[in-house]
Amino acid sequence: MWPWGHLATGYLAYSLLVRVSGERLRDYPTLALAVGTQFPDLVDKPLAWTFGVIPNGRSLAHSIFTAVVLVLAIRFVLRRYGHARVSTAFGVGYLVHLFGDAIGPFLAGEYYYVTFLGWPVLPAIDYGEKSFAAQLATLELSAFTAIEFGLGALMIGLWIADGRPGLRAVLEAPRLAYRRLSAN
Repeated sequence: MWPWGHLATGYLAYSLLVRVSGERLRDYPTLALAVGTQFPDLVDKPLAWTFGVIPNGRSLAHSIFTAVVLVLAIRFVLRRYGHARVSTAFGVGYLVHLFGDAIGPFLAGEYYYVTFLGWPVLPAIDYGEKSFAAQLATLELSAFTAIEFGLGALMIGLWIADGRPGLRAVLEAPRLAYRRLSAN
């Protein structure tokens, strides 16, 4: 799944979860969700493709073992400081990312390509990966890619309808950083 597909599926799932609970989407949990939807790739792709310290772009952070430990640790810490919603949002984004990477091979009956979830207990998959540029060069308009773009468009519409949660925090960040730096 491409980054926009992960973001779209994560946002749609989290928005549904929040709506069902009777709440509204808030800025910082929405930003944590966005980070969570990208987190496994932000860890695994550079560690595999740039530094070569893990076997492939779907191993360490794509493992369900890593995901469970990390999500629970973040939940424990943030909950102590009154930020349980932020940890929940990150966890939803992270787990939806893993689901998004696994659903295609699973539905196609290619179960070998779902074993990344069990790394390092299950052996690493040989994807024949090379680099970011090589992966981007494989982008083609397929039915799956078109669905991802459609989900992205749906997500943008829903995000606007939700009041663009997270945007205010992003726009205020430079001002807050400047104020903190100026105070020193």
